[in-house]
Amino acid sequence: MSLLVKICGLSTPETLEVALDAGADMVGFVFFPPSPRHVSLETGRDLGRQVKRRALKVALTVDADDATLDNIMDALSPDIFQLHGKESVARLRDIKQRFGRPVMKAVPVASAADLAVLPGYAAVADRILFDARAPKDATRPGGLGAPFDWHLLQNLELNLPYMVSGGLDAQNLAEALRVTRAGGIDVSSGVESAPGVKDPELIKAFIRAARATRELSVR
Repeated sequence: MSLLVKICGLSTPETLEVALDAGADMVGFVFFPPSPRHVSLETGRDLGRQVKRRALKVALTVDADDATLDNIMDALSPDIFQLHGKESVARLRDIKQRFGRPVMKAVPVASAADLAVLPGYAAVADRILFDARAPKDATRPGGLGAPFDWHLLQNLELNLPYMVSGGLDAQNLAEALRVTRAGGIDVSSGVESAPGVKDPELIKAFIRAARATRELSVR
């Protein structure tokens, strides 16, 4: 199965086009005002139209209510909802039933104890995203540029597709994939020149490195 590459936190037509041209499988748009990558509904609508089915559109939300998700559905019509807050298993089920879209649940990881939630989420989610647990004083749950200990996933038994994120860049993604055996990687700050400012050359380098890693592992 081919490696899925997701570029998250895109907010301009120019950097979105770079990600699409470079072959990103998923493009993520953040609907969470505290994030420097937050996009308005109007911007989300415009960027969504630009995708033109060249990649899967992912809407990242954090403990969003139904009204917020309704607005995102109307503006972006995402292919996947990425739930990056403290949403319960019941909430995941409600969102899937109400909106008819797959959900990817972000699971913050700092220690093995953080994986105890997996059985519950795995029964409902369509995909799991493992991310570094944010510090207690952080204003947002992800996109902080910090990796977690990938070895915590080394003996993972999960009958569900999963991705890894958190502090990834073109230089360390090969090791992350080797250790975690993840089917996908997700990057945001690792392709930025400043918080929220995507760098076209870093986007291209990340996707190029990801494809090279997959080719090596298949041989």
